Amino acid sequence: MSSIRILLVICVALAAWAAWPGRPAVIDTHRATRQLVIASTLARTDDAIVILGDSIVEASTLPRALCGHAIVNAGIGGASTMSQLDDLLAQALAGKRAAMVVVALGTNDAAIPESVARYRANYRALLGSIGALTPRIAVLAIPPPEPGLAEAGKVNGAIVDSYNTVLPELAGEAHAAFIALPEMPARHTVDGIHLNRAGYEVWDKAVLAGIGSELCEAK
Repeated sequence: MSSIRILLVICVALAAWAAWPGRPAVIDTHRATRQLVIASTLARTDDAIVILGDSIVEASTLPRALCGHAIVNAGIGGASTMSQLDDLLAQALAGKRAAMVVVALGTNDAAIPESVARYRANYRALLGSIGALTPRIAVLAIPPPEPGLAEAGKVNGAIVDSYNTVLPELAGEAHAAFIALPEMPARHTVDGIHLNRAGYEVWDKAVLAGIGSELCEAK
């Protein structure tokens, strides 16, 4: 049975479980649904650019393709460096290789929070696994939380800064590119964490420029 069919069966089973009499009415099927969408999309593309990350990636509206490669949004809300996204990607690719993988993780780690040492170890292991799936990797900086808004209190801004300090080092160790983010505008989120239009204008531009310099200009 293909990985897409397996994920479809899981989604149907979870929905049936949630509707069963006497069971709780609410169940989180988001990850399973996103896995199905990602696997289905990658099954229809070859040599894709995969953006792997959390809800900031998932909510982005990057173009569908760049320099002849499809862009696949593999963001999953709530994902962190402990979410085994390398296994998810390997299953979704089903033996194919991606042209490039951009990794954008850290906001949810900072909400736990994990120590910088643990974050570094998790990220290093993740990049090591992804290296078998693509010849090119890029590591994206984490957008800062916006103080004073509802969700910002869930994320430690100082820890985000610490994570951003170690990301270039981790990228270098993995022979990956590091994509820095320019300074965000004063109002760059809708709730303190998730980017608004102004935030995504900066974020999108940085991501596309990073991909362009590492993949498109290398052709």
